[in-house]
Amino acid sequence: MQENNQNNTSRCDLDAIVSELRILRNKSLQRRQREGRPTKLPSRKALIDVLEKLSAALFPNRLGSGELTDESIDYFVGHTLDAALRALCEQVRRECCFKAEQNGNVVSECNQQADSIKRDFAAQLPAIRALLDEDLMAAYEGDPAAASPDEVLVCYPGMTAIIYHRIAHVLHSLGAPLVARMIADISHSVTGIDIHPGARIGPSFFIDHGTGVVIGETAIIGRHVRLYQAVTLGAKRFPKDADGTLIKGNDRHPIVEDDVVIYAGATILGRVTIGQGSTIGGNVWLTHSVPPGSIITQPQAHSEALSGGAATQQEGAYNSH
Repeated sequence: MQENNQNNTSRCDLDAIVSELRILRNKSLQRRQREGRPTKLPSRKALIDVLEKLSAALFPNRLGSGELTDESIDYFVGHTLDAALRALCEQVRRECCFKAEQNGNVVSECNQQADSIKRDFAAQLPAIRALLDEDLMAAYEGDPAAASPDEVLVCYPGMTAIIYHRIAHVLHSLGAPLVARMIADISHSVTGIDIHPGARIGPSFFIDHGTGVVIGETAIIGRHVRLYQAVTLGAKRFPKDADGTLIKGNDRHPIVEDDVVIYAGATILGRVTIGQGSTIGGNVWLTHSVPPGSIITQPQAHSEALSGGAATQQEGAYNSH
C-alpha cells in the first residue's frame, strides 16, 4: 500500500512537470511566432550517419569496409553513396521546408529543391576528394611525426575536420546552410576544431594537433597554410544597424594568403590580411594586416600594442610600416 502511494505521488509530480513544460514550450513557440506543430528540423543523428557513409565512399580502403577487394570496391562505393545521398536529401528537404514555412513560401517545392541540391552536391564529390588528397599530403609532409598518409587519415583530428568542412562548405554554398552548420557542429564535437562552413579554405591545408582552433564564417585561407592548436581567426567587433541589431553576413574575419604558418594560441581578429609566406608566432594577438614575408612574434605584438603602431620582422630586419 505504501509503495502504491509513493508511485502515485511520483506520477502526480511528473504530470505537473510535464504540464509546466508544455506551458513554457507553447510560450516559447508564440514568442518565436511558431504556433502550431513546428516543421521538423534536420536530424543530427541522421547527419552523423551521412558523414560516416560519405567519408567511407571518399576513402573506402581506409574509412570504409575492411573486407573490400578490387572487384567489390566500386560496388561498395556506389551502394554507400546511394544510401548517403538519399539520407542527405531528406535532411536537406527538412531544411527547405523549415525555411519555406518561415518565409511564407510554398512548402510543396521543397522536394524538388532538395533533390537539386543533392544532385549538385554529388557532382562535386570528385572535386572534394581531389582537394582532400592535397590536404592529406600537406599533413603528411608537414609533420615529422606522421609515419604515413594513412596514419594521418585515420588518426589526425585535423584531417577529420577538413573532410567534414569540405563537405559542409559545398552544402553551404549550394543553399543548405543549416545542414552545413549542423555538420560543422558535429565536426567540432568530434575533433575540438570549430570551422564555420562558410569559410573558404584553399588546397593543401593542414591543422596540426588542432584542439581549440576556431575559423570564422567569412575567413579566406589560401594554399599551403598550416595552423596549430588554439588558433583563432575571428571577428574584432560586431557592428549594429540603426536599430541596434547585429549586422549579419559582412566580411569580418581574416584573409590568410598562401604559404602562411600560424603557431599555437595565436589570435587574429578582424578583416585583416596576413601576407603570403608570413609566420605568426605562438600566442600572438593580431588586429592589423601584415605584408608578405612577415615574422610576427609575441614580444613584437605586445610592443606594437603599447606603442599603437604596427611593426613586422622581414628576413631578420625589424621595420615599421
